[in-house]
Amino acid sequence: MKATAGRDLMVGGPELAAHAIEAGLVDEYHLVVTPIVVGGGKQSLPNGARVKLELLDERRFGSGMVHLHYRTET
Repeated sequence: MKATAGRDLMVGGPELAAHAIEAGLVDEYHLVVTPIVVGGGKQSLPNGARVKLELLDERRFGSGMVHLHYRTET
């Protein structure tokens, strides 16, 4: 599907994203860090995931949130 897509594909949700990460299909990551710590819940990355990333952009918001845009290093 990725090879034949005429545009970027987006994957959301921890379970579907985990499968795409494990398969090596994710080229870019957009992470939003919120200044609140909450324990438990679903993890956002699969166990054992190890991907080298290059920071492309960061954006800070007045609320304390930070948007981080990474590309996978090849």
